[in-house]
Amino acid sequence: MIPVPGFEGRRVAVFGLGRSGITAARALQAGGAIPILWDDGVSGRMQAQAEDFQVQDLTVADWSGFAALVLSPGAPLTHPKPHWTVERARAAGVPVIGDVELFARAIASYSSLSSGLTGGPRVVAITGTNGKSTTTALIGWVLKSAGLTVHVGGNIGIGVLALPEPTPDAVYVIEVSSYQLDLTTTFAPDVAILTNVSPDHLDRHGGMAGYVAAKARIFAGQRPGAVAIIGVDDPWGQGIARDLARRVITVSSDPSPARGEGYVAQAGVIMKDGERIADLTPARSLPGRHNAQNAAFAYAAALALGVSHAAAVKGLLTFPGLAHRMETVAQIGPVRFVNDSKATNADAARQALASYPSVFWIAGGVPKAGGIDDLTDLFPRVTRAYLIGQAAPAFAETLGDTPHVIAHTLDAAVTAAAADAADAAAAGGEQIVLLSPACASFDQFADFEARGEAFRAAVLNLAPTPESAA
Repeated sequence: MIPVPGFEGRRVAVFGLGRSGITAARALQAGGAIPILWDDGVSGRMQAQAEDFQVQDLTVADWSGFAALVLSPGAPLTHPKPHWTVERARAAGVPVIGDVELFARAIASYSSLSSGLTGGPRVVAITGTNGKSTTTALIGWVLKSAGLTVHVGGNIGIGVLALPEPTPDAVYVIEVSSYQLDLTTTFAPDVAILTNVSPDHLDRHGGMAGYVAAKARIFAGQRPGAVAIIGVDDPWGQGIARDLARRVITVSSDPSPARGEGYVAQAGVIMKDGERIADLTPARSLPGRHNAQNAAFAYAAALALGVSHAAAVKGLLTFPGLAHRMETVAQIGPVRFVNDSKATNADAARQALASYPSVFWIAGGVPKAGGIDDLTDLFPRVTRAYLIGQAAPAFAETLGDTPHVIAHTLDAAVTAAAADAADAAAAGGEQIVLLSPACASFDQFADFEARGEAFRAAVLNLAPTPESAA
């Protein structure tokens, strides 16, 4: 855990007692603050009481006595309307911050105290609409493989404040969401990465302009000498890269026109200045153009931190992959089952569909705006689609003449897709059953991880001894 200084003896309101809220309360208390906790749900309050935290109904609290409000990223800051705690805090002149801001202040405090030491903790932060989790995990893997002391967390896995305390040689690799970035004021990563931007979470940011502004905040506090690495395949990334007055490294899938200091990433290869610098074809866990881009972000970040070219490439080629992101969970005869449950929108599903010449596609759940309308150019790759959840009727209409069935549940979809794929394999070789839902999971599952694990279990139930994904 990382103790948070700066609030010694002062009361700090903490609202939202999920993973980040409870962890923030622990870190504040360890730094000498007096956290006052509240949650609209009874279970969160019970957990806080079980840990002997002060639990107080913030609807009737005296807000003038709080030094700050630490808000859960799940509670709206501005849209559709500010959460009631935000309104109370603003009325009392209390700053509203989040766990990433507490992390930033703790790292800055440690760095100032250890200025006489050689080096100091460094921070690599990753955000983006798609690819941020894979890029975060990949950077962590590459840096660890190169022998650095690395702690990976944030929006992926362990909350930032639950990571180990800083040491002079530590590198923190953290995934940050737009919600978390909205709650920062002094966050200053040494290497900040924006993978890409496409419409998402627009209801929480008041439209595309607000969403882009939230993503761009990852660069706002960077100091001289810090590095910004930006995907420029979309107009929003291009605009952010153009407007930054500091060192910018770009990543693109377009080899022309030249984009200054940057990398071109296409399926199986990373290039710079027209020369191939990394052949990714041996990396089984990095198929497709989008994974080449993720690899380019990781390569650029590693070099920015002093890792050699050879060590960075070795790390890329040995990356085992990220759970729920194009993860091969089993091979049953000639049929490979790929878990891409993390594809919760159409753009993410596009990356998976574009990586295979043909698939038996399982899709559906709670649809995002636009559904799968933007994927029509990839429908020729869909041998048959199996539709589940709330989105099934709308997706069936969009698919039109593309073969599809409404399977309703994931278990039924897996069973049907496996049988159809086995029949196709008898005549045409290896087949892919792909779960890439292009939807949120909340109609049938708690989150995308639960959906991915349900897919894994359904696949493993198909045969007594499916071959290992390794």
